Amino acid sequence: MTARELQVLSLLALGHTNQEVARRLYVSVRTVETHRARVRDKLGTETRAELIAAARERGLLG
Repeated sequence: MTARELQVLSLLALGHTNQEVARRLYVSVRTVETHRARVRDKLGTETRAELIAAARERGLLG
C-alpha cells in the first residue's frame, strides 16, 4: 500500500469525507476516490465500515 493510500485511509477512519480528505492533502476529490477504491480492492471490502475494520485488523491504522 502506498503512503498516500495510507494517508487517505487514516483520514477516512477518522470520519473525514472525501472532500475533507482532498482539502487536507491538497488533491482533487477524484484522486481521493481513486485511492479509496484501490485500498478497498486491496483489502477486499465494499463499505466504509468494512474498509476501516479490515484496515484495523491488518494493523494499518494506529
